[in-house]
This record gives sequence, structure tokens and C-alpha cells, in this order.
Amino acid sequence: MIKIPESDNDLLRECEVETFRSSGPGGQHVNKTESAVRLRHAASGIVVTSQEERSQYRNKALCLQKLRKKIEKLNHRPAKRVPTRVPGSVKIRTLESKARRSRVKRLRAKPGMDE
Repeated sequence: MIKIPESDNDLLRECEVETFRSSGPGGQHVNKTESAVRLRHAASGIVVTSQEERSQYRNKALCLQKLRKKIEKLNHRPAKRVPTRVPGSVKIRTLESKARRSRVKRLRAKPGMDE
């Protein structure tokens, strides 16, 4: 279970922030500014990157959102399944469908020497 701080500033203190030049279309602006952000959460080792926006500040905010979602996904534990009793009618229906299927397969087989 990974604890997530409520405020973004506290979460940023737990992360290593790395900036780099984003790739893709954008021309000279993309080549000159380091607006892409990579966050590495120290406690869990999760790495998140964002280079959608032109602003480093907005990319950092997007990274924090992505990081929170990933940590919540890791923390999620599904409820245990409680096995239920199969009703008798369902058992009968299953056996009938199996018998029907075996009849079809028997008819499809090549006749033997005894037939």
C-alpha cells in the first residue's frame, strides 16, 4: 500500500523531477525549450512523463495527475469473490448441452467395422 500525500507540493517533494526537450511537431519552440517533464516517484519507482503541453508547468501538473492515477491503480485491491451454489436447473441444462454435443460428435465420426 503506497501512501499519497494530499497536496501536489508534498507529492513533488517525494519525486525526482527531470525536464527534457520534447519530440514531435512544434518547430523551433520544441527544439529550444525543455518543456517535457519526467517524474520518478522514489517510494514506488513509478515513472511518468508528459510532453503534451507547451508549458513545463502544465506538463508537471499532468504528470502529477497521471502519477496519482497509477498509484491508485496499484493500491486497488478487488473484493474477494464469494463462491455461490449452482442451481439444479443450471446443472441439468449443462448436462443436456454436453449430451447434445457428444451426439453431434458421434454422428460426425467415421463409422467403425462393427456398424
